[in-house]
This record gives sequence, C-alpha cells and structure tokens, in this order.
Amino acid sequence: MIEAAVEHDLTLWMQDDIPIRLFYAGRRWRVTDTPTRLRDSIWTTPDRPRHGLYGWRFQATDEAGETFMFDVYRDEDGWHVHHMYE
Repeated sequence: MIEAAVEHDLTLWMQDDIPIRLFYAGRRWRVTDTPTRLRDSIWTTPDRPRHGLYGWRFQATDEAGETFMFDVYRDEDGWHVHHMYE
C-alpha cells in the first residue's frame, strides 16, 4: 500500500495577534468568526516542551463562499494546518 501526504503551504495574517485571513491550498480565506486559542491541547506530546499558546481554531470562508473550520498550530517552521473540516 502506498500512502501519500499532501502538505499545503499556509500563510496566516494576524491583527493584534489574532488570525484574520489566510492563504491555504491555493485559496484565499478570511476568518469569519471569533478565533479560539488552543493551549496545551491533545496535540502536544510528553516529549515536547509546552509553550502556552499552541494554536488557533477558527471558521474561514473562501472567495466562492465555501466555509470550513481550521485548526492551525505554529512550530519552528511557521504555521501549519492540523485539521480542516466542514
């Protein structure tokens, strides 16, 4: 069995340290709800140091009106999408 992982680049724009828009999977998205801070979540593992703010969960809508929820996190390489769902 062959497995393929697709990693899309994520660019996240912030205003007052809160996400307001993003570019992900070739689409422009704007945050359309109040983002929720994610701290010390189930994503953390015992061998990784905890840093307080771990990521964000928010709803975003693209230019065609399609809306998804995003869970994003930051590491030393920048911001990444952990999960995207309807």
